[in-house]
Amino acid sequence: MGRTAIAVGAKAPAFSLPDQSGGKVALSGLAERWVVLYFYPKDDTPGCTTEACEFTEGIAAFAGLDAIVLGCSADSPESHRKFIAKYGLKVTLLSDPDHAVMQAYGAWGEKTSYGRTTTGVIRSTVLIDPKGDVAYHWPNVKAAGHAEAVRAKLAALRAG
Repeated sequence: MGRTAIAVGAKAPAFSLPDQSGGKVALSGLAERWVVLYFYPKDDTPGCTTEACEFTEGIAAFAGLDAIVLGCSADSPESHRKFIAKYGLKVTLLSDPDHAVMQAYGAWGEKTSYGRTTTGVIRSTVLIDPKGDVAYHWPNVKAAGHAEAVRAKLAALRAG
């Protein structure tokens, strides 16, 4: 299964997914804001916890850049609530159990880890501008330090 290519400058794929409280979050409802949409494999696992905690630590800086941070995995809203409560997370977590949004964003497909090829979530991030276009794409992310790299890229893009 090949990955969908996400092209900078293209329209970001539309989505509407439940968040941790069961409410729907739709890209169309986030117009006029920058959106950081990061995809991660599983709630409460080491890399995913590092990434979520680092985005939470930087949440005020993202808000100051008029950006909302959305994490997305296949986990249920209940799992997201437990993950948020356990670590005091301040990011919104979306549930994509059928992987449709992940596929649209190139975040679901074959990956190789420790010499084994599997199909699953590919840790990646897409930065969407206020017009709904892809401003930047990180196709393969290392969790530690990633939130700061995203913040720096967002600040640079906003500065023009």
